[in-house]
Amino acid sequence: MHILLMTRGTPDTAARVVVDDSGAVSWGDAATVVNPWDEYSLEEGIRQAEQTDGQTTVLALGGELHLDALKHSLAMGVQNAILVDDEQLDARDSLAYARAAAAAVQQLADIDLIILGKESVDVGTDQHNVQLARLLGWPMLSYVSRILAIDEAAKTIRVERMLEQGLQTVRSRLPAVISVMKDINEPRYPSFMGIRRAARADIPRWSLADLGLASQESPAEVLEYRDLPGGDVSTEILAGSIAEQAEQLVARLLEEKVL
Repeated sequence: MHILLMTRGTPDTAARVVVDDSGAVSWGDAATVVNPWDEYSLEEGIRQAEQTDGQTTVLALGGELHLDALKHSLAMGVQNAILVDDEQLDARDSLAYARAAAAAVQQLADIDLIILGKESVDVGTDQHNVQLARLLGWPMLSYVSRILAIDEAAKTIRVERMLEQGLQTVRSRLPAVISVMKDINEPRYPSFMGIRRAARADIPRWSLADLGLASQESPAEVLEYRDLPGGDVSTEILAGSIAEQAEQLVARLLEEKVL
């Protein structure tokens, strides 16, 4: 079984993200990290490959920014890494991203399962997950909290999905695309030997031309980024007993027409 994982480098969630004077999004000198949701998909891919005596490949799309995320994946135990490095990917939307990912999957040709993180924290969306499955024509299983069984002979997978109404058990044919929740596992820390192996790794780089997408046009264009307008915030601590504070609060809310 060949399992494909995808990752990307994102700003640390504690970093202050701003729009600089050139109109580009910047987080200053803050380090990038592996997209936090991807840590769970990477871990799950490694575990499933170990159980099925399979192999894992991690894919990132878009420039040097994502190299550290790929090396972190290798240090965790993923066997192979590929970077689709093309400047045309920098300002593209989720559909163009998914098209490039689908072309990479078809280039690899032998993928049985794609495991993705729930979403990307920098863009706050999981559209590319669904779009990738649609472009490949594969089943999409989202919000997976547990992989119950993989039957390689029958080419099926059975998973548990975490929905608002409760847990749902689903069986699907393979190949398939799944996105996992953080409850699915506890990601491992890279070992010292894994870090050394990742540091020495020569990661192949593919361009969009290599994937047959040199003339691809983006359906959307980013015109500009702007910081949200600032606002004046003041804080007031109400005095008195709890009952008096509650009375003052209700009066203030009525005055401001909140209630």
